[in-house]
Amino acid sequence: MDEAKQGSDQVFDGLSSISAAAHELKSPLVLVRQLSLMLENAEVSETEKHRMLRQIVLTSEQALRLTNDLTKVARLSDAMFDIEPINPTQLCKDIVCELRPILQANNLDIKLKSCKHPLLLVANRDLLRRIIMNFSDNAINYAGSDAAVEIQIKALSAGKIIRLGVRDYGPALSSDLWRSLRGRLLKSSVPINSRPQSSGLGLYIASQFAEAMNGKIGAIKHRDGATFYVDLQASSQLSLL
Repeated sequence: MDEAKQGSDQVFDGLSSISAAAHELKSPLVLVRQLSLMLENAEVSETEKHRMLRQIVLTSEQALRLTNDLTKVARLSDAMFDIEPINPTQLCKDIVCELRPILQANNLDIKLKSCKHPLLLVANRDLLRRIIMNFSDNAINYAGSDAAVEIQIKALSAGKIIRLGVRDYGPALSSDLWRSLRGRLLKSSVPINSRPQSSGLGLYIASQFAEAMNGKIGAIKHRDGATFYVDLQASSQLSLL
């Protein structure tokens, strides 16, 4: 691996990437600190204390997922990842069950929209799960009040490609945003101007995980939000079932 390629495989490829990581971790840390200080207020009811404690736990888990992803990306070039046929519907059902408490704590809902017929794709289970969790965390941050986050599964290219997407209802992306992001994602994290809380680090991480599985990520612009997705090869084993 030449020096330029090795540099592109590392998250911390410069000061901008370190700043991006700090930016992404700042919000959950600030929230945990704020909730902790509020818990010291003697006037807070037991019900409210329970809710705040639950939110602290959920927010901490979200921050831990990011730090784990950063570690995983930094080691992609040195690790071998098993690729296997995966049922994306079951994987996404598990993610929905895991994320539902987080969304409920933020007065949000999560839905799964899948194809009626069975699908199999080829991927590394852990990396694919991390991509969808990453997209979902981003959607939670930008979903409107009382809105829903939707995980979508569909077949493309006559069933040769399986697309897993996460639809949010946050600020709209400009028409030329993704064209700009797509050319830079593999090199570093890129801030999303219409979503100032995001450094783009999560998209960079997702792009690296997808590339390790011969897949790619993308985005679809909506008038009321965006869908971030990953495209992966369908499994040929499905035809034998």
